[in-house]
Amino acid sequence: MTDVIDMWAPLFPTPGIVEHIAANFPDEMLGYIRVFWKDAPEQASIQARASAFSMSEEDAIAALDAAGIDRAMITGFDEKGSCGKTFIPNDLVAGLAERHPGRFLPFAGADVASGMEGVRELERCVRERRFRGLSVRPFMIDLPCDHRRYYPFYAKCVELGVPVSIHSSANWTSCRISDLGHPRHIDQIAADFPELQIIVSHAGYPWVLETTLLAWKYENVWLELSAHRPRYLAEPGTGWEPLLRFGKTTVREKVLWGSGWFLVGRPPATLVAEMGELPIGDEVRAAWMGGNARRLFDEIVTG
Repeated sequence: MTDVIDMWAPLFPTPGIVEHIAANFPDEMLGYIRVFWKDAPEQASIQARASAFSMSEEDAIAALDAAGIDRAMITGFDEKGSCGKTFIPNDLVAGLAERHPGRFLPFAGADVASGMEGVRELERCVRERRFRGLSVRPFMIDLPCDHRRYYPFYAKCVELGVPVSIHSSANWTSCRISDLGHPRHIDQIAADFPELQIIVSHAGYPWVLETTLLAWKYENVWLELSAHRPRYLAEPGTGWEPLLRFGKTTVREKVLWGSGWFLVGRPPATLVAEMGELPIGDEVRAAWMGGNARRLFDEIVTG
């Protein structure tokens, strides 16, 4: 499979990024270490693993090449006003994207708690550094995505002509409730901002039926599939049945594949190969793996 677009890498474990993460890993995210890496949920675990995770930019790009990935979405994550740390600064993301023109789709992190300062940072990233969207994680901000504090950011996205990627799923913290990622909050945003392109990150799992219906209901709601092994999507009882049913028909043109390969601990080529085995047919697979993302970004004017 070639010309694949990965709509949620979302980070590249290059030395500068890994070094920053090791020094700025939020305590609120320590539960992810236990779930994904089967390690103690402690800062010491991050410090011990950091050097093993790091790879050169050349090796990271080679991993994309081996997977047939043409472009990958990478993103900043900035929840400093909520948890005291900027997980991935926008300038690190910008530097990587600028060193490899045309290879990445950089999205900006925005500190929602900072108000207009964060809105201006989003505008700077899009207008001056060619970012292609905004990324927010309500479980880290500790406010559902339909809270009024997000609305100036959504309005700015509409003005700039860029989409917003919203973490819409359960989370693996032990201090934030999973309801923060429930898709009912997307329903309100899509009704209030009909021009806003909304990427429902992780397809709202485990509320897949709800998010599938939202993509059916609203013209500008998209479902992104990252951080789940494709080999399990067709397994009975996993909860993905609505996507596999309606994703081949009704919302076929609204599904965006993303890997999350660093998080799931598999090289991107493995995850692309697993998508190749999913029983959805070649035309549907081509749409999910890149065709829909190209249409999304072809329709966006970045200003």
